[in-house]
Amino acid sequence: MGKLDGKIALITGGSTGIGLATAKLFQQEGAQVIVTGRNAGAIAAAQKELGPAALAIASDTSKLNDITTLIDTIRQKFGRIDILFANAGIARFQPFGEIEESFFDEHFNINVKGLFFTVQAALPLIPSGGSILLTASVVSKKGFPASSVYAATKAAVRSFGRTLATELAPRGIRVNTLSPGPIETPLFDKMGLPADAVGQMRERFGESVALKRLGTVDEMARAALYLSSDDASYVVGAELFADGGLAEL
Repeated sequence: MGKLDGKIALITGGSTGIGLATAKLFQQEGAQVIVTGRNAGAIAAAQKELGPAALAIASDTSKLNDITTLIDTIRQKFGRIDILFANAGIARFQPFGEIEESFFDEHFNINVKGLFFTVQAALPLIPSGGSILLTASVVSKKGFPASSVYAATKAAVRSFGRTLATELAPRGIRVNTLSPGPIETPLFDKMGLPADAVGQMRERFGESVALKRLGTVDEMARAALYLSSDDASYVVGAELFADGGLAEL
């Protein structure tokens, strides 16, 4: 018997990285999984990897029409969402003095506005006993160079985790936040940096944590499972740093 038997789980940003690893684990634990992503090729690959039991949908979290269509599709097919893992996001690094408006807007449109309105749109489908999990980051607590915009978006997500937890607890819906540290994901290769710079960043991040290594997507998936399942039935408004000790040590 799985920890998520009979649950309907929506994972945004579920076509790669932490989201895909979580989708696989949720499936193993008995959930009906729906994953989203912006890239059609990645969505097709995720559908193949997860199999026909899963539903992979191309959906851009920065576009409110896409969010509406996504939730309408889930309403028609499943009628509810027991677990919402709002995980879609981008991370790019740029020195403060070089940041342009388009860079700023892209981060806030995806990481903040998109997340906020995804939760809002899904809320009518989430019953009492449901779980909402938001992906923030250790960068909301630590001051890393060239991360000003990305860190600000994740600080906003952490704030949502607190305020939404307070607002939705009377409805029996738990809201929590997962804040990964440096994790070995495809996100590194999407930062728009040269390959040697990405390699140096990986090395620096690995050395910066107490465990002296990057985390894995499977480790993040297990943390997400804990917060989304009844194992965490008395955990509300919490932020779990899954970061190898980076935030506190």
